[in-house]
Formats: sequence, C-alpha cells, structure tokens
Amino acid sequence: MEERERLQAFEQTVLPHLDAAHNLARWLAGNDQDAQDVAQEACLRAFKFFGSFRGDNPRAWLLSIVRNTFYTWLRKNRPAAATVALDDEALEVADPGAAGEALQLRQGDAEAVRRAIAALPVEFREVIVLREMEAMSYKDIASLAEVPIGTVMSRLARARKLLHKQLAREYAAGGPS
Repeated sequence: MEERERLQAFEQTVLPHLDAAHNLARWLAGNDQDAQDVAQEACLRAFKFFGSFRGDNPRAWLLSIVRNTFYTWLRKNRPAAATVALDDEALEVADPGAAGEALQLRQGDAEAVRRAIAALPVEFREVIVLREMEAMSYKDIASLAEVPIGTVMSRLARARKLLHKQLAREYAAGGPS
C-alpha cells in the first residue's frame, strides 16, 4: 500500500474516533494538557502500526492504544501515582439517611459527578469512562484492558460504589464544594 493510500485509509478508519480517544485520555490523565500529549502520542502510534490493524472495531483498537500510551506516560511522568488497592471497608456506603433527599435533588450536578469520577483510582476511572461515557461493551473493555470480563464487571461495580460513597458524603456535608 502506498503511503498516500495508507494515510487515506487511516483517516477514514481512525480519525472519526479522535473525540473518543481524547475523552478517554482526558479522564485518565486528569487535565487537558496531559490528555493532548497522550492522545497525540497515541495517534502517532496508531498511524505507525496501522498496517497491523486487522480488527473490525477501529474505535476499540484506538482506545486500547490510548490506554496503553497513557500507562506508559504515567510511569514516566508520575511514577508515584501507583494504582490503589481498596479493601471492602473502603467500599462500604453509609446510608445517607436525610441526605437521600438532597442526593435526589442534586443528581443533575454534573460538576460533582465529574469531581467524583476524577477522584477514582485510574483502573476504576477507565472502566467507568469506557462503559458509561463511551458505551463500550464489557467484552470490548475486557479486550482493551487485557483483563477477564469478570474483572471489568468487578471494577465497574467497585467504581460505582466509590462514586456513590463520594457523592453521598459530599451531599451529606451540605452539597458540592
């Protein structure tokens, strides 16, 4: 394949998924500048290895490259940001009681949800973003993250519990800060 044909095929196959790639990079990295660096590097890698793309899901393939690029970037730029091990006690959600009404009234507070997602450990944040924001299947997430589907389901359940706990705590304390 000529370079021009390769570039055209890449543009048609991969470029429609750049928004999803940047979105995932932003959620993983935590800020736009780092996300741009990760997404740009991922696109360069995708182009470099485009000849080896044989799948039927270019979006999942690109997001997998973004994820791997992010973890390479993380080890290089934030070596202290290791994944966090959580025990069952950390996942217990107190009954918000009186805060339940406040929680229902403020469910639309997107900023509180964004902060809660951003505070999640990266392995939980990525499954929430891929499932809830990018609408990927458990199977595609498992393939992308190179983990069993059961691990995806477990991480997603734990991420949801952590989000609920954080939001309940925030609203019980009088609302979003």
